[in-house]
Amino acid sequence: MRKAEIVAEIAKKTGVSKAQAEKGLNAFMEVVTEALAKGDKISLIGFGTFEVRNRAARTGVNPQTKEKMTIAARKIPAFKPGKALKDAV
Repeated sequence: MRKAEIVAEIAKKTGVSKAQAEKGLNAFMEVVTEALAKGDKISLIGFGTFEVRNRAARTGVNPQTKEKMTIAARKIPAFKPGKALKDAV
């Protein structure tokens, strides 16, 4: 499902226009992005949790040259589904 399809479903279920639904979805994505950038955790009970996880540095191999290289540590966004979402799927 793409963003336009999600917007259409939100508009249909809430009875608002597609433009208003898109504004709402964009605002949600912006809030989640800003919170994760600050290192905050977002919990939506029953749906899931958005959080930032630390990935340790590791050694990788360049597939073209077969040369070993170090992949730097970094932070990645993660989503852990809640019980209600798991049960629905």
